[in-house]
Amino acid sequence: MKFLRHHTISALTLIIAALLSACSVSRFVPEGKYLLNKVTVQSDAVPFDSTQLTANLGMASLPLKEKRKRLKALQETMEERLPISQLALYIRQQPNSRWFNLLRVPMFPYMISGTDSSSRWNRFMWRIGEDPVLLDTIQAENCRRDIQDAVRGLGYHDATVDLHRRYKRHKVELTYRVHPGYRYMVTEIDHQYRDSTLVPLLQTTEDGSLLHTGMPLNINTLDAERSRLYNAVVNSGYYKFNREFLRYEADTTKEGHRARLKLILEPFRTTANPQPRPHQPYRFGYVEYLFGEGEIPLRPSVLDRATHIRQGRTYSEDAVHRTYSSLGALDAILATNVSLHPDPSDSLTLNTTITITTNKPNSISAELEGTNSAGDLGAAASLTFQNRNLFRGSEVLSLKVRGAFEAIKGLKGYDDQNYMEYSAEATLRFPDLIIPLTPRHFRRQAQATSELNLMYDSQNRPEFHRRVFTAAWRYRWNSNGKRMRHRFDLLDLNYVYMPWISKTFREDYLDNPTSRNAILRYNYENLFIMKLGYTLSFSSMAGAHPISTYGTNAYSLRLGAEVAGNLLRGVSALARTKRDENGHYNIFNIAYAQYAKLDFDFSKSFRIDDRNSLAVHLAAGVAIPYGNSTILPYEKRYFSGGANSVRGWSVRSLGPGTFRGTDGRIDFINQTGDIKLDLSMEYRTHLFWKLDGALFVDAGNIWTARDNKDQPGGQFRLQTFWKQIAMAYGLGFRLNFDYFLLRLDGGMKAINPAYTDAETHYPIIHPRFKRDFTLHFAVGLPF
Repeated sequence: MKFLRHHTISALTLIIAALLSACSVSRFVPEGKYLLNKVTVQSDAVPFDSTQLTANLGMASLPLKEKRKRLKALQETMEERLPISQLALYIRQQPNSRWFNLLRVPMFPYMISGTDSSSRWNRFMWRIGEDPVLLDTIQAENCRRDIQDAVRGLGYHDATVDLHRRYKRHKVELTYRVHPGYRYMVTEIDHQYRDSTLVPLLQTTEDGSLLHTGMPLNINTLDAERSRLYNAVVNSGYYKFNREFLRYEADTTKEGHRARLKLILEPFRTTANPQPRPHQPYRFGYVEYLFGEGEIPLRPSVLDRATHIRQGRTYSEDAVHRTYSSLGALDAILATNVSLHPDPSDSLTLNTTITITTNKPNSISAELEGTNSAGDLGAAASLTFQNRNLFRGSEVLSLKVRGAFEAIKGLKGYDDQNYMEYSAEATLRFPDLIIPLTPRHFRRQAQATSELNLMYDSQNRPEFHRRVFTAAWRYRWNSNGKRMRHRFDLLDLNYVYMPWISKTFREDYLDNPTSRNAILRYNYENLFIMKLGYTLSFSSMAGAHPISTYGTNAYSLRLGAEVAGNLLRGVSALARTKRDENGHYNIFNIAYAQYAKLDFDFSKSFRIDDRNSLAVHLAAGVAIPYGNSTILPYEKRYFSGGANSVRGWSVRSLGPGTFRGTDGRIDFINQTGDIKLDLSMEYRTHLFWKLDGALFVDAGNIWTARDNKDQPGGQFRLQTFWKQIAMAYGLGFRLNFDYFLLRLDGGMKAINPAYTDAETHYPIIHPRFKRDFTLHFAVGLPF
């Protein structure tokens, strides 16, 4: 009954909102105007004339089997469905937005306001609400023409588009009806090169041509082919060549909806001198650099490596673009301008002047933050100094110090009740791959960096003191037009030192035979980790920030792998060192970790319209300790629950498997695992102003690789793991400021694998708000 009552109230709320939106809008629709309620694009079926096509393409004499095969392929081409979703992009007036594509709530603040423009309240409500979208007949007619032109551009050159209006009281619905007719096919292609100079070059590119007989007369394909040829020409020396020198002529007057296509290359001419003459290739001349203050702050070798323009080489537009990109990637440079001008003694030689505006060499920044760890309040402050040109090679040195304090309450049996942390970090980044014997060409193309990182962190808790020292040498580079990013950690050292553990904590958890926990004990011992790793990240939108892909059809993929301890294990074997009393090999009297870890992460969003999208996410990982380790270091273990996982659970409170915590003080250790699976689906919609909403469903869990007595029910088993997948659903709100996003998500448990009885195993049927609801506040998207 509670379940039914809860959902009945929700349904009534939605109905009331819908009634309010329906009855209030008429006050803001002037006489003779209409509220745009709905806009759709529809299309007739595309006809197909097999007899004409057979005759036109010379297939009449072919064997019947071959003829049918070719006709089937042609029919699939000719009857290609019109891209209605793309045609909808030409709609100039969209109806007012609706929450989750149902209720026109974003207009509600505007509707409950008054019509007096002098009222501050009215102006405020108008600003946060959406103005009613009234039909503009001129824009509607222009939209009809745009859709018609777009359909004709796809090869339906006889297409027409009708605009139908359906009025109901003060509202109107528009329907653009497309009558495509037959699609024209290219049956002949003729190349007319009116400049013999470029004939050899263009002939070498014909193997990659996008034009072929039997193709639809699609203007998008024609433009793509023209761009392909243009790029080939301008990257082969022809500085003054432009797309206008390549044009098409199409003869569509023949019967059977055939088209004879001509690709024409025009000779060089200008408005001032219309007399045609051959196109001429250019070469790069000298390169000079100009700086705002006259002084050259960068070493010549650094500028040379970032400049892809080379004296004496054939002109290439790509070389100019790559120069812009490489110089722009240097932190010491703020802005760049590349200008080309003919050499006074040789008009076919282009001298280059690169004007560079340098960045401020030094900067200092400070950050303050508040923390809340399970109700324990605290604060942190950090100070960062950065030098962007340390050795006159655009090397970036970052020095950061941080301090944090947290007042811990409710902790009995300990002298000090506060948490203190101090850390210092130094990072030196070089704008190059510092690897011996690396090919110069690769170093120039990759826009790579090499990075040295050192950090010391001191943590004092009432239970223990912990010191962590890390040192790393890593490489980063881009490829595939910046869509693919690589990170290679050649060496990553982590030393964890425990100088003091309180007597109470040691007696309660580490030495007590009745409550001894192997995972806990392992993670409160001195430990050394020496690892190497590689991460590959791919984004369908080059260099895009995750928030900028919000609501698009973008997708991203990340693969990560790391191994630790193998080199040290080999050294131990060669040195024939002995194991300690715990069965571990040591280096400098410290046990070292040995494990392998593999991670996979995939996200994809599907754009429904400019206000709505659907996003899906899959993440999986496995980390296996072996050799010198039987347990993973805590920092390398997986956890589930939280703002970026299964949102019906708080962070580190789900799993592993069917395990449920028994001691809240150490459950953060036990509720970790070696294997992880996360699945999410999220419907995202724009509400109003900067506010977005989301409906989501999450699923996932973690598991252990081995059967651990401290985590009963946590081991991964192929036959049963799918029964242990937790599920949650919920509602979220986001303040989207484009460059950053604040997120508030409320999740409800749907399936809880930690319980077997029906009421608690299926909370979606027996919901209890206090027991099943979890609220998350976070910065950024969940995936």
